[in-house]
Amino acid sequence: MDSRQFRKAPKHVDVTVGESVRMLRELQELSQSRLAELCGLSQPTISGIEKDRIKLGVERAKVLARALKCHPAVLLFPGWDVESESAA
Repeated sequence: MDSRQFRKAPKHVDVTVGESVRMLRELQELSQSRLAELCGLSQPTISGIEKDRIKLGVERAKVLARALKCHPAVLLFPGWDVESESAA
């Protein structure tokens, strides 16, 4: 299919960094403990990130992204609209 036949879905909710981590973890059916094992962080750290009490940061985002099989930007910038926002 030609991508011009699709229209962008409207944005309904804002997602925090912590919510994006939690959603990706749950979609992969991982517990906080299992994700902690996969990325070498503690379970309380994972919990704190998901509750937005602990800042994710670039280095943690890289580690979590490897474990969650996604790009770190997906975790760091969950609400960023590539088409309407410039990076600079």
